[in-house]
Amino acid sequence: MEINGEGASPHSINSIKFKVPEKQPYRTWYHFQPPQNWMNDPNAPMYYKGVYHFFYQHNPYAPTFGEKMVWAHSVSYDLINWIHLNHAIEPSDSYDINSCWSGSATILPGEEEQPVILYTGIDNNKYQVQNMAMPKDLSDPFLREWVKHPQNPAMTPPSGVEVNNFRDPSTAWQGKDGKWRVVIGAQNGDEGKTILYQSEDFVNWRVELNPFFATDNTGVCECPDFFPVSINSTNGVDASVQSQSVRHVLKISYLRRHQDYYFLGKYVYDEGNFVPDVKFTGTSSDLRLDYGKFYASKSFFDHAKNRRILWGWVNECDTRQNDIEKGWAGLQCIPRQVWLDESGKQLMQWPIEEIEKLRDKQISILGEKLVGGSIIEVSGITASQADVEVLFELPELENVEWLDESEVDPHLLCSEEYATRSGTIGPFGLLALASEDQTEHTAVFFRIYRASNRYICFMCSDQSRSSLRQDLDKTTYGTIFDIDPNVKTISLRSLIDRSIIESFGEKGRICITSRVYPSMSIDKNAHLYVFNNGSQSVVISELNAWSMKQAEFGQEESINKQ
Repeated sequence: MEINGEGASPHSINSIKFKVPEKQPYRTWYHFQPPQNWMNDPNAPMYYKGVYHFFYQHNPYAPTFGEKMVWAHSVSYDLINWIHLNHAIEPSDSYDINSCWSGSATILPGEEEQPVILYTGIDNNKYQVQNMAMPKDLSDPFLREWVKHPQNPAMTPPSGVEVNNFRDPSTAWQGKDGKWRVVIGAQNGDEGKTILYQSEDFVNWRVELNPFFATDNTGVCECPDFFPVSINSTNGVDASVQSQSVRHVLKISYLRRHQDYYFLGKYVYDEGNFVPDVKFTGTSSDLRLDYGKFYASKSFFDHAKNRRILWGWVNECDTRQNDIEKGWAGLQCIPRQVWLDESGKQLMQWPIEEIEKLRDKQISILGEKLVGGSIIEVSGITASQADVEVLFELPELENVEWLDESEVDPHLLCSEEYATRSGTIGPFGLLALASEDQTEHTAVFFRIYRASNRYICFMCSDQSRSSLRQDLDKTTYGTIFDIDPNVKTISLRSLIDRSIIESFGEKGRICITSRVYPSMSIDKNAHLYVFNNGSQSVVISELNAWSMKQAEFGQEESINKQ
């Protein structure tokens, strides 16, 4: 994927050692990061012979996006604790000499399963082309070494696609006719689109003339992800499954917006295209995977546990100079399990169950009444690294305020320090990474409204008071969703990890990820509170919070490449 902005040339800084400083208040404890320098898109996550593999875009020379991007590689047995390996793919040939950009992995069936990576190379003409790489030794469970296919490039920009906007091949799937198919992000003028390719042997690829999917006035479609979801189960399914029991999801990362949108719809196999249930509008009504800091996501089918797992890149909100000084930039979200909700109208997301292995000291609050204007501290845990789940019991909704959501932009509404404004039911929620006097805090909260023939909930993550520092991007995030008035509770879970807060509303219906850089609320000086600024009381039906242990990130010793 493309990063707008200044890149660092490896030729000019190759001799400089970027060492991560010892004091790192913003370096996370259990979110995935490389040892140092820049990271962006997740690439080709897969499960193969008992090992989880994770590749990612990486600049090994500096904590900024670079001109010679590589595929870094890490492995894990549980998706939480990781071993960093040598780079898997580096610029080396005419078809990728100027960078190895994003892509995906497909595991080809056979007597011995064969993983194949499709990735975007920036060639010697600065064109974007698609290439293939395979493991050198299938008997090595870590798949440490990868070799590039002799017929690279496998795909070059077709007619109607700009040569510098043709990238990020998806995981391939196999049709009923035995042919393999893959979609690639592209642009032509102001039209964003995904292009479908087919192959009988996974080597020779033929482009389909008509776009697989297109949107007007959006610019390039980056990092497309296409996969089926089961209608009647939370289990994941392989990308090649096509039946009446599944629907299909197409995820697009729109570079102009730097946001991940997804579409539920029908895969029209015979015509080679995807028809979404609802067209892209460019408004707050469009479906998004995460309404905060989250981009370039990639999913895979984990056949070990029959689930679909989603990764997403979470970039910095700090200054470029501060990134350089701290020696790193970029995180990955906690891997999330993804499934179709019961209504069939949206996806649900939840942190994978393995993250609970890091839970340590626990405290609980049961049946605590929060009258209007009250705040209580969740004490006894390490608030800078915590996992907190809270179930709120709501009062009667009859007297709740009216809101015409057609006239409201949730994002703008949230940005007006909304957490401090008293309503009838809400705002109520959490103050995370807060100072003792709450001068510094990030508010993650709900507020309930009545709309036309239904009730709606506003969920927000407000970073406006997250730090005393003035040189930060403190963009706030919000969205609106329907609630069932017969369900008298609403839930919130937040994963807090020093400079990131991942929040999941209503059991994963809404996700908001925030990056924050507190100046006071660091380590032991961080606090966690529950608050209610609404005029009506809400009850903490149940709250459980845990201190989180540090995940293990090991560096395998250098391997001499043959």
